Amino acid sequence: MDFDDTPEEVAFRAGARSWLSAHAKLRSADTAPPVTLTEAFSEEEQEHIRQSKRWQATLYDGGWAGITWPKEHGGRGGTPIQAAIFAQEQAAFDVPDTIFAQGIGMGGPALMAHGSQAQKDRFLPPMLRGDEVWCQLFSEPGSGSDLASLATRAERDGDHWIVNGQKVWTSSAHFSDWGILLARTGEQSDRHRGISYFLLDMRSPGVEVRPIHQMTGGSHFCEVFFADVAVPHANLVGEINGGWAVTMTTLTSERTLISNLWEDRFAKVYDLARQTSANTDPLLRQRLAQAHIRSELIKYLGWRQQTAMSRGTPAGPESSVAKLALSLLLGEIGDLIMALRGTAGTVTSDDPHLRYLDSLFLGQWSSRIGGGTEQIQRNIIGERLLGLPREPNRVSPASAP
Repeated sequence: MDFDDTPEEVAFRAGARSWLSAHAKLRSADTAPPVTLTEAFSEEEQEHIRQSKRWQATLYDGGWAGITWPKEHGGRGGTPIQAAIFAQEQAAFDVPDTIFAQGIGMGGPALMAHGSQAQKDRFLPPMLRGDEVWCQLFSEPGSGSDLASLATRAERDGDHWIVNGQKVWTSSAHFSDWGILLARTGEQSDRHRGISYFLLDMRSPGVEVRPIHQMTGGSHFCEVFFADVAVPHANLVGEINGGWAVTMTTLTSERTLISNLWEDRFAKVYDLARQTSANTDPLLRQRLAQAHIRSELIKYLGWRQQTAMSRGTPAGPESSVAKLALSLLLGEIGDLIMALRGTAGTVTSDDPHLRYLDSLFLGQWSSRIGGGTEQIQRNIIGERLLGLPREPNRVSPASAP
């Protein structure tokens, strides 16, 4: 792997750093990371949305939004390594966490690959500017990892499709303008071949969103119900019953996004260990060492991904392996935080640094389950990457979100 930037990458990094320095403040070492798992419709959440939209518009106006998006859709027409470099530089600045991942990171690539020209012209520019927020309407109460078993149904009625059903664990649905919706348009037995992919206006009559109050104290996830919701036929992406190909483009983008969510949380955990003097406990020291080793492995795995992007070579198994490794580390760090906090960890702290650490423990499952559970990721790695025999009596990994 390459540890150093090429001359072209050095120049790009310098340009990104210069622009960021002119438009944002560096994050202070004393500044606690933001905790964005807030209560639905709270003023704190509304302010975070406003700040996120302002920053996304700033990126767009400066030519730094959608670095890998084609220029005709408002992007920079750059490379994945340039996008990675910009993300690395931006992490040092005090800017809001993105609320646009489902749109820019998942829906956008699917539309560019499978959408009509009219759909691209209508949806991509406001998506990239941050004018419209998107959510992903995939998982259902009875179909999570086995996404092909979904039961939400769309029936053709002239120029519209009438949708009835329910989705669950939908991130940010309560403040989203649009959603990417999977619905069954064929027979239930058709599984993958009977699913279509729609673009849904979340303010359509018959759409009901119920935020789920989570143990984090926030309401990031929602239940969404559809009662005779009319979706224009023009909002069908791809062919009728051909939505699985669009879905796989979306899911591939989602897994890559989740695998790249890693930041160096270990330093914050070690600070906590020193503050509580727990770093003198031999058993906790062993757990700290194990977490540090796993953290370093993920860092080097990320460099392998970055090397591949820099060389323009096709992505290897790193994103799937990184997704699983990140899931395991999140669980390990979350449990370690509670061990370090002791009985004080049973109550919410007013200290923003401790609130952030507590959120790592309580919020770990959103990344460990979302984008494919750890068990599903093991099956994908074993069968697709290692060529092991298919596990008997279970759904295909191709149907896993």
